[in-house]
Amino acid sequence: MGGTAVTADRQERPARRSVRSSMEISPDAVLPLLGSTDENLKALERALDADIHVRGTTVTLTGQASDVALAERAIGELVAIVGRGQSLSPDAVRRSVAMLTDGAGESPAEVLSLDILSRRGKTIRPKTVNQKRYVDAIDANTIVFGIGPAGTGKTYLAMAKAVQALQSKNVSRIILTRPAVEAGERLGFLPGTLHEKIDPYLRPLHDALHDMMDPEAIPKLMAAGVIEVAPLAYMRGRTLNDAFIILDEAQNTTAEQMKMFLTRLGFGSKIVVTGDVTQVDLPGGARSGLRAAAEILTDIDDIHFSELTSADVVRHRLVSDIVDAYERFDADRLGEVKLGNRAQRRSSSARAARH
Repeated sequence: MGGTAVTADRQERPARRSVRSSMEISPDAVLPLLGSTDENLKALERALDADIHVRGTTVTLTGQASDVALAERAIGELVAIVGRGQSLSPDAVRRSVAMLTDGAGESPAEVLSLDILSRRGKTIRPKTVNQKRYVDAIDANTIVFGIGPAGTGKTYLAMAKAVQALQSKNVSRIILTRPAVEAGERLGFLPGTLHEKIDPYLRPLHDALHDMMDPEAIPKLMAAGVIEVAPLAYMRGRTLNDAFIILDEAQNTTAEQMKMFLTRLGFGSKIVVTGDVTQVDLPGGARSGLRAAAEILTDIDDIHFSELTSADVVRHRLVSDIVDAYERFDADRLGEVKLGNRAQRRSSSARAARH
């Protein structure tokens, strides 16, 4: 009887048919598509379930119908990227397939070909769907919050948009600020000149600027007040007109500091606030101003909240894995604490009942 049941089950699940499809691509696109030593092709084969065979300008795909259809779309997007003059890398291949698999709706070619800023042959572009949505939101809104873990490009892309706005004369100055929370912003207690005191907190912003502008021009622009890099405490009492203003590490503001900063907004200005709500360093359990803003301001027109996740990490592949591992650990630990609390309450109830 057992054998009969197995046979019947097999008859109910007919084998899925394999299909084959061929695509012709431009001769100019073949080498960029395959990559040096076929590195892009290998990345494509690892990312897709369909079998891929390239001969001349013909790409033959074999596999289940859905797998072949996904492979056709992926190759079409990659050819479109190459056709726009953009170099292709294994990372771009993996990201393109991931976008199509996730069904986000955006075209990988549109996402990965959006140029924000170019300098000395290096072009800054979004690398994920969420990054493109973040960049588009900066164009469309006066105040944008970019919230996500380390390595998601939230500050770097905001800096690129600020430099782009300055170069296109949409603003007359860039203002970059961070809370010097490790010093409690009581900078007078630190040794050295004012510049020496605040430099460690602002160094990441300086580093990003040097990636995007001529390093020799930056000191001149700073001396002229075109670029200002200062601690958050220095924003108090000011009205910031005609400026692109970035508040970085905003999770380390208090609710009062965040309100103070946002109300500095003047005419012709744009604000981008970036931070990671899982990395709050405020002393004494103070409430993060970034968390408060996310609760208070979500329904206000012309203010946008962009959420980035570990899937948007654009640093080394391991960074995304590390972020995910810590999130799982925190979730598990929270679950254990809740279980422990419930067990403690049950034990207390049982003791009360006995007495």
